[in-house]
Amino acid sequence: MYAFIRGTAEAVSADAVIIDNNGIGYRIFVPSSTAEMIRIGEEYKLYTHFQVREDAMLLFGFLTEDDLEVFRMLLSVNGIGPKGALGVLSVLTADDLRFAVLSDDAASVAKAPGIGKKTAQKVILELKDKFSLEDAFEKKLAATESKGNQMSAENDAILALTALGYSGTEASKAVRAAAEKDADADSSALISAALRILV
Repeated sequence: MYAFIRGTAEAVSADAVIIDNNGIGYRIFVPSSTAEMIRIGEEYKLYTHFQVREDAMLLFGFLTEDDLEVFRMLLSVNGIGPKGALGVLSVLTADDLRFAVLSDDAASVAKAPGIGKKTAQKVILELKDKFSLEDAFEKKLAATESKGNQMSAENDAILALTALGYSGTEASKAVRAAAEKDADADSSALISAALRILV
C-alpha cells in the first residue's frame, strides 16, 4: 500500500519513529540501528512494509530498498515475524546478514534479540538459496563505493567552506548535517545546503 514515506522526524524511540508527512504523523517501526541514526527535525525517506493484522495495522520502515528487501526475505522464514526480522536487522546490516547466511554463521544471526540458535539455523537454511556470493560482494562493493564518493564530496565541501573563511569545525558540522539530510548530494549541493545552515 505504501512504497515509501518521506517526511520530518517528529519523535524517535528505540524501535520506532514518527514521521510527519503533510501534517499526518506516521508511526513506523524501524531496526534499532536505524532509530539511532534518525535526528528529530530532519527529513527522511523510509521505504515501508505495511502489515495488516486482526488487531492492528503496522508500518515498518527502512532507509534503503535493500534493507526492505532483506526484511521481507526474513519474513518468509517460517517462525520469523516482523519483530524477529527487525531484531536481526538491528544487529546485522543487510550485507552482514548475506555473508552470515552464505558462510553458515548461525552464531552471528543468533545475536539478534529473540532469535535462538535453532531459529538462526532455520534462517540460514531457508535463505541460502535466495542469496548468492556474487550478489553479496556486488552489493557490498556498491555500498563501499557510494560511501567513498560521499566522503569525497563531503571533504570537497569542507575545503570550499574553509576557503570562504569558516573554521574547520563549523564547516565540518554544517557539511555533516547537510549530508545526513541528503546522502546522495554532490559537493556543490552540500556546499549550498551547508551555507544555508551556517548563515
